[in-house]
Amino acid sequence: MSQALALVVLTSPALTSPAQAPAATAMADRLDSVLLAPMADVSAFTGLLLAGTTAWGYFRHWWVLTKFVLTFAQLYAGIFLLSRALRESAHTAVVGWPQIAGASLMVSALAFQAWLSIAKPGKKTPWSPSAKPPAAPRWVFVAGLAAPAVDVAAGIALGYPLPAAELVMLIVLLGLERRGRRRRARRPTARSLRSAPAASPPAA
Repeated sequence: MSQALALVVLTSPALTSPAQAPAATAMADRLDSVLLAPMADVSAFTGLLLAGTTAWGYFRHWWVLTKFVLTFAQLYAGIFLLSRALRESAHTAVVGWPQIAGASLMVSALAFQAWLSIAKPGKKTPWSPSAKPPAAPRWVFVAGLAAPAVDVAAGIALGYPLPAAELVMLIVLLGLERRGRRRRARRPTARSLRSAPAASPPAA
């Protein structure tokens, strides 16, 4: 959020002072491509990792599901809209309202997500399991911490973000959660055991 706010600070003076535009747009593009892009990727992945490896899950609570949707919307908007606009501004040394508005929307959306994490509004979703899901095995946490480190190193070497290992980990997490849901669905609950008819005594 602080890096997105820095983009607002850098691009705003360039809109009113053309003399500052070349340096401001170059710094904004550099901040976005070198620091903000990989850090946004790591931030989103660690949030998805915590949701997928703990009892919170992705689809059990409305506030987590809202963050899940906003995270992917912000990633795609940042990559395909805001980063492209900042790159064009760096080449032309011209800043318009779309760049400032886009960075401001990023700051607002991140602040809203921070509020969701603290307030946790809303109830559980209708498809939330009654039993609390267990945490993932320890190796999942270890692999989840290693994945962003590998991707950041690969991104630095290649010159652009490459969240390959993180994508593999997310696929693994979704597979583990799906398998857990199937296992819990096959397991009889306490309510079903109480409502089941008692077995008749064996014949003498």
